[in-house]
Amino acid sequence: MSLAAPGWQSLLEALSLRGGHNTTLVVLGTSLLGIAGGLAGSFALLRKRSLFVDALGHATLPGICIAFLVAPLLGLPARSLPVLLVGAALAAFVATLLVQSILRFTRLSDDAAIGAVLSVLFGVGVVLLSVIQTLPSGDQGGLKSFLFGQTAAMQRGDAVLLASIAAITAVASIVLMKEFALVAFDESFARATGLPTGRLDLALLALIVAVTVAGLQAVGLVLVIAIAVIPPVTARLWTDRVRRFVPLAAAFGGVAGWIGSSISSVAPRQPAGALIVLTSTALFVISLAVAPRGLAPAIMRRLRVRAAMARDHVLKHLLARPARSHDLAVALGHATLPTALHARLLSWRGLLRSTGEGWTLTEAGRIAGERVARNHRLWAAYLVSNADVAPDHVDPSAETIEHVLGDDLVRELEASLRGKVDA
Repeated sequence: MSLAAPGWQSLLEALSLRGGHNTTLVVLGTSLLGIAGGLAGSFALLRKRSLFVDALGHATLPGICIAFLVAPLLGLPARSLPVLLVGAALAAFVATLLVQSILRFTRLSDDAAIGAVLSVLFGVGVVLLSVIQTLPSGDQGGLKSFLFGQTAAMQRGDAVLLASIAAITAVASIVLMKEFALVAFDESFARATGLPTGRLDLALLALIVAVTVAGLQAVGLVLVIAIAVIPPVTARLWTDRVRRFVPLAAAFGGVAGWIGSSISSVAPRQPAGALIVLTSTALFVISLAVAPRGLAPAIMRRLRVRAAMARDHVLKHLLARPARSHDLAVALGHATLPTALHARLLSWRGLLRSTGEGWTLTEAGRIAGERVARNHRLWAAYLVSNADVAPDHVDPSAETIEHVLGDDLVRELEASLRGKVDA
């Protein structure tokens, strides 16, 4: 089977909702699912319950199988999607109760309880699925689609269901944002202020269950965790403010559903669920590289700090005496650049001056070096007089702190240590 690249014209039509009725229905439905997953998943991430989404997804399989077996006994069609989703929802609530009970009545940690429930219920589901496939009725085909999703089979009623879930999730997230965030960050304080933390937890779990069940049709129970975990994790790289984080998570989820399902509509035989997950992963990788809390800014911040530390060491080292070029290597123990290049950069900044045989401080360099040396003495004196640290043990700490003392803290140290440190 070859992987043909989709035509750009067809892809643009799908992205602009002009790819036909069925394609538009799928794109809208999965986009709404992504928004709902991002909203519910953001609070699950803050509450450290992201793995719980995976447990709920796998726990729905026995519920689907039991609903398939019980429906004919009640005079209902066995393969009716609403019937199967009701079974999945009931199984998810049972899994929720099991996890909560294990955490309440045992000493097991969250991950151990979730892992136990996930593996046991999914095992039961696989056994029931094997039993169903041996039945002579012949109407069990298609149940395996719930493992990996069947987005192409989405109908108008399914899209309306996803829209309803997205709307309910959005309203609940906006109305209860402050309460959800408070419970997530400090449950004890929330309880002390009179908030019903138990009911808030149940409300959050209900939202997660709704998103999980709704996602079975689109991405399947194996991949449903991705729509509720990856968008919030991606949004977390861009901000540390809850009021920005939650809408960003919804936006990343909606964009992943929109682009992934659009690509699937023009790429033959490529499942939409997997492409939605891959699109969400691509957004995460890009954010990991360039977001304010990502790798590149973190590396740049570390390099700037190390360069500043090396600069301060050089200035402090040259206060006592001018140094030849090779002597600077001793002071540049924290440098990330070669000694000669680092000295040249300090010269360009007006802090060093070449003497022909070595380097000496300029007036600006002398003032900066004296500031670093004084910070070192201030912190060393503080440790000795206020923290009962032995004088011969203060240098390692002072060598680090001297670079980060701000003006306000320096003034406080000077006031508290007046007379103990030479001016």
